[in-house]
Amino acid sequence: MANKKSSVVQLNNQYITDETTKKRFEEEESRKRNRFIGWVMVFILILFVLPAYNLVASYIELQEMRQQVITLKQDQKELIIKTDAQKLLAERLKNTEYVEKYARAKYYYSYDGENVYLSPELLP
Repeated sequence: MANKKSSVVQLNNQYITDETTKKRFEEEESRKRNRFIGWVMVFILILFVLPAYNLVASYIELQEMRQQVITLKQDQKELIIKTDAQKLLAERLKNTEYVEKYARAKYYYSYDGENVYLSPELLP
């Protein structure tokens, strides 16, 4: 079986040569066109990837800013509460009876011979 010759005979005439040349030319043109389309697709991909990356980065930054705004609003509320408490204390300290009571409770001031027993719920 290895010695069996092919019964197909190839003709080498001008038509076959022209068709072969034409086929090679079309294949080369097709490769060039595909290469060009490939480069165009890579360029388009780059044009879409860079703005998408910037968009995602901007979105992440926006989320961080929103979280920061929420944190700052909570801090503002806490500061308002502290400020109101300080204003209330300042207003109360204008009263001499309250100042005496405050000094006795907070700084353990007492009159001579007097014993002070503190109760936590009575502290101003």
